[in-house]
Amino acid sequence: MAIQYVEYCEASFAISDGIYGTTFFMATGFHGFHVTIGTLFLLYVALAVSRGQVTYNHHFCFEAAA
Repeated sequence: MAIQYVEYCEASFAISDGIYGTTFFMATGFHGFHVTIGTLFLLYVALAVSRGQVTYNHHFCFEAAA
């Protein structure tokens, strides 16, 4: 995410510069949001597994994250 932020700051175009800028910033922004949310889900599952909260009968958080 930090590298993407640097790329945003150093880009020679803006979101308002036309279809390329709009597409670039929207696509990479939504992808970054998706990756961030997925990482948070996986961290939550990893914590639940390490605490022993994920069992054979109780594993919905794993299923939802997967």
